[in-house]
Amino acid sequence: MRHLFLPVTGAIALSCSALFTGPASAQDIADTIYSGGTILTMDDSAPRAEALATKDGRILAVGTRADLLAHQGESTRAYDLDGRTMLPGFVDSHGHVVMGGLQALSANLLAPPDGGVTDIASLQEALRGWMADNQEAIAASNLIVGFGYDQSQLAEQRHPTKADLDAVSTDVPIILVHQSGHFGAVNTAALVANDITKRTPVPPGGIIRYGADGEPDGVLEENAFFMVLGQMLGGVGDEGFKAFARAGAKLWASFGYTTAQEGRATPQVAAIAREVAAEGGMGVDVVVYPDVLVDRDFILANQSATYDNGVRIGGAKLTIDGSPQGFTALRDRPYFDPVGTYPPGYAGYASATPEQVQDAINWAFGNNIQILTHANGEGASDMLIAAIDAAEATHGRADRRPVLIHGQFLRPDQVAALDRLDVFPSLFPMHTFYWGDWHRDRTVGPINADNISPTGWVRERGMMFGTHHDAPVAFPDSMRVLSATVTRRTRSGDILGPHQRVDVMTALKAMTLWPAYQHFEEAEKGSLEVGKIADFVILSDDPTAVDPEALDTLKVVATIKDGSEIYRAKDGPQKTLLVPPVGHHVLDVAHAAARKN
Repeated sequence: MRHLFLPVTGAIALSCSALFTGPASAQDIADTIYSGGTILTMDDSAPRAEALATKDGRILAVGTRADLLAHQGESTRAYDLDGRTMLPGFVDSHGHVVMGGLQALSANLLAPPDGGVTDIASLQEALRGWMADNQEAIAASNLIVGFGYDQSQLAEQRHPTKADLDAVSTDVPIILVHQSGHFGAVNTAALVANDITKRTPVPPGGIIRYGADGEPDGVLEENAFFMVLGQMLGGVGDEGFKAFARAGAKLWASFGYTTAQEGRATPQVAAIAREVAAEGGMGVDVVVYPDVLVDRDFILANQSATYDNGVRIGGAKLTIDGSPQGFTALRDRPYFDPVGTYPPGYAGYASATPEQVQDAINWAFGNNIQILTHANGEGASDMLIAAIDAAEATHGRADRRPVLIHGQFLRPDQVAALDRLDVFPSLFPMHTFYWGDWHRDRTVGPINADNISPTGWVRERGMMFGTHHDAPVAFPDSMRVLSATVTRRTRSGDILGPHQRVDVMTALKAMTLWPAYQHFEEAEKGSLEVGKIADFVILSDDPTAVDPEALDTLKVVATIKDGSEIYRAKDGPQKTLLVPPVGHHVLDVAHAAARKN
C-alpha cells in the first residue's frame, strides 16, 4: 500500500480548488472523481481525458481537471490513478467463464509461460502434486481433473494415454482437458466408469482412439470427449459448478474484464450462472449463449437484452468444427504436416452436418436470435457463409449481428463475405503466440500461417472485430491478447504475418467498444462517455506509450464494475474521500487484503 497521506497535489489538489468554485446541484455531485493518470476513452471525438467523474454507477462527466471541479462535493471521493492508465472495462468477445473456473480449480498442465509441463513426465508430476494438495476434494468427488495439456508443446508431441495416467492412479478416475477444450485423455478407471470399450459406439462428430490391441487408448476427440466430460463432471453437483462459476468470475476480473461470456452453455449451466449471480457471487456481467443444438425452447424463452443480477441469455451458440492445433478443424484443403496417424489428404472433420448448420441458422434468423458460430477451418466457414446467405434470402436482412467465433483459417474471399453479410468476426490472434509456430510447421504451413486470425484483412475493409482468449483454452490474460494482436509474435520469437498486425488503439477497441457492439451493448459499455456504465480497468502503464514488445508485461492493477472495485492488485491505487477544508481528508483503504496480482 502507498503512504496513507497523499501530498497536496493530484487528487487532493481538487480539494483545494473546490474551495473556490461555486456550488453544484445535488444531481451533479460526483461520487468519485478519477484523475492523476492517463485516461483512454475509446471515444474518437475525445480519445484522452485528464479526469472522469461517476455517480450512481454511471459516468457523470469526462474532461479536464478544471471541467470536473464543478462536480466535486464534500462527499466526493478522489481516486488517484498515481500515474497509471484507466480504460473502459474489457468486454469478453468469447470465453467460457463458468468452465473457466474448472481451469482455476484443477491441476495446471499448461506449458510455459503459464505452467511448467513440457513432457509426459512433468505432466505426471503436476498431477501428483495437485493430488497431494487436494485429497479432500478428490475423496468427495472421486475424480482427478487436469487442465491445459497440449501435445504440440510436449517433447513427445503426442497425447497422454491411459497407460501414462494409470501410472498416476489406477483407483481414482482421471480426466485431462486439452488446452483447446476439444480433446481429453482419461485413465483406465475413467474408461470403466464411463463404460467405454472397443464395442462402444462412436458418437457422430467424435473419435475414440484405439491402441495396437484394439482397445481404447484413453484419448478422446470432440463429441466423444464432450460426452465423457459431461458425465464425469456431473458428479461434482450444483455446488461444484457454482464454485467453478465464482472462481471463473474472479479470474476474469483479475485480468480487467467487467463483462464476461459463457460461450457455450446448457440450460443447466445457465441456471448455475443465474444462481451464483443471485447470491452475489459473480461481480462481473455475464452473457450466456446456450447451445442451439441442445434446447432451442430454452433460448427462446430466456433470451433477453437486460441483465438479471448481472446475468442474461444473449442468444445461441453453434459449433461446426473443432481445434486447428489438434487437426480437427474442418479445412478446405489437407493439413500441411499433421503429427499422428492420418489418412492421405486429411482435412479435419465437422462436428455438425450441413443440414444441422442450415437449420440452426434458419431458426436463429427466423426468430431474430443472435447466433455465435464456432468455425475454425475454411471448410467450416464455407458452411456458415452458405447457411447465412440462404437464411437471409428467406428471412431478409435485419440487425441480428451474427458472430463468427475464431475464423482462424479464413480466406480473403471469406472475409469479404463476412463483410457483405454483416457478420461480426470474433478473432483469435492470441493463437499467434501460443500455437503460431505449430501452425507454421504443422497445420497450414509457413505461407498460410502468416494469415491466421487475419485482423489486417478485416481492418482493410473497415470492419469492426473482437479479440478473445477463449478461456479456459488459455488464461483470460487481457495483456496477452493485446500483445498478440499488435505484435503477432510466437513463443519462439517469430512474427507471423506482419501485414496482419494492427496498432494499439485498434487492438484496444477490439477488447472494449467493438465487443460491446457485438453484444448489442455499445450504448452502455465499451467507451468512457457520459451516461455509460462506470466499468473501468486500470493498467500499470499506458499501452499506447510503451514499446509494443512490452505490452505483455503490463499489469491489471484494479478492475471497477458499476463504479465499485471488484479487483485490486497488491500495489493498486488508493481512493481518497474529500472533505474540505484541506487537512480533513479521510483515506478509504478498501480491499486492504486484496489479492496479489
